[in-house]
Amino acid sequence: MPDQTALPAPAAGSVPVAGAAAPAPPAPDVRGGGAPRRRGARPHRWPVVVPFFAFLAVCFGLPAGTMVYRAFTVLDPESGASRFSTENVSGSLSGAYATGLTGSVELSLFTALLATVIGTLIAQAVVTSPRPALRGIVVSASGVLANFSGAPLAFAFIATLGTTGTVTQLFHLDRTGFSLYSFTGLVLAYLYFMVPLMVVTVLPALDGLRSQWQEAAASCGATRGQYWRHVGIPVLTPSLLGGAVLMFGTAFASHATAAVMVGSSQPLITIQIANALNGNVLVGQENLALAMSLNMVVIALLVMAVQIPLQRRSARWLG
Repeated sequence: MPDQTALPAPAAGSVPVAGAAAPAPPAPDVRGGGAPRRRGARPHRWPVVVPFFAFLAVCFGLPAGTMVYRAFTVLDPESGASRFSTENVSGSLSGAYATGLTGSVELSLFTALLATVIGTLIAQAVVTSPRPALRGIVVSASGVLANFSGAPLAFAFIATLGTTGTVTQLFHLDRTGFSLYSFTGLVLAYLYFMVPLMVVTVLPALDGLRSQWQEAAASCGATRGQYWRHVGIPVLTPSLLGGAVLMFGTAFASHATAAVMVGSSQPLITIQIANALNGNVLVGQENLALAMSLNMVVIALLVMAVQIPLQRRSARWLG
């Protein structure tokens, strides 16, 4: 005889449901008496970064806006009234100032190319070295030397390779026609801190080259040169170009080393800006100096526009 256990009768006013009763929906989250909060919703955290953006606006936005405004402003020496004009910008791109801008670009390109090649070769030697202590020594020394620039570096080179410097007198470099206070001397001084900076910059990219790639190329019959030509160099190209762009920006913005070592004997835009601001050439050339600074900012923005995509592509390949 089948089991005919009686079920309890439903309460008055309720509707009987066939099968198991469905669970009741969870109560909405009404913390604090407000509206129900959606699942996954997070509280707004943008007020936390307000001080950071305020700092950027005061320390970067305000000076940049003032520079742009005054670069396009000309003061009338008689009435003292200011008017909008492009005279400062056109003047900063002509004559001796154009020569200074060209000289800075040439010096930056040349030193960036040399620093990229030399720094990459040193970094590759460190990566392939079987001695871990060598890597630690090179990385530590590069970190120190990359930050040794400015007036102390200029004085060190003057005491070593200047007209009466120790090395100059010891090896009689003055008889060979070498002069520290020239384009060649500036290149040597800039490479002193740019090569270590390139070593530190390119080491992570060289570490990202997987040994399996070289083993796979060797198993397919490729030589070491073919591996570097078809695999290694194409993968490293974004990192190397990014490092070269960084070296260019570093050399282009350097001022103290060249100012102390060569002064105005070499046409450089940074020295011309300092002379115009200090009134060493003509009094009242502050707005012209700001126009030259605006030219440097435009070049720096172009450098950043090239470097950022290269860094992203390098991170995608080596990440």
